Amino acid sequence: MPFPRCRIVRWVDDEPRPGLVEVRFTDAHDRQWVFVEKSAVVSDAHLSSGSRYPVDAGILCDTLNGDAEDTPGTVRISLSPWGPASVDGHTEFDVRPGQLSATAVSAAPPSP
Repeated sequence: MPFPRCRIVRWVDDEPRPGLVEVRFTDAHDRQWVFVEKSAVVSDAHLSSGSRYPVDAGILCDTLNGDAEDTPGTVRISLSPWGPASVDGHTEFDVRPGQLSATAVSAAPPSP
């Protein structure tokens, strides 16, 4: 399963456990998307309000087709089978193939 490359930019809240983080990624059209998600959904790292941000992350997705209809050389992905939606409710995005990783990113810098 592919993962679009994302960045966790800040800690949002301690509840619900294990805590919420703000995640951002830029699609093939250079639009930045914002998500607020449980930290464990987007990273294997043990994050907290004291962690250093930004942190690389990934969100599990499904590939819907080889080329997005309106943009050759891009891939349409869906996050909906796995739960996350952007803060404005979007779950499908066009990305460049190089924006996808075969594995989740889980490294985080140490807490200060």
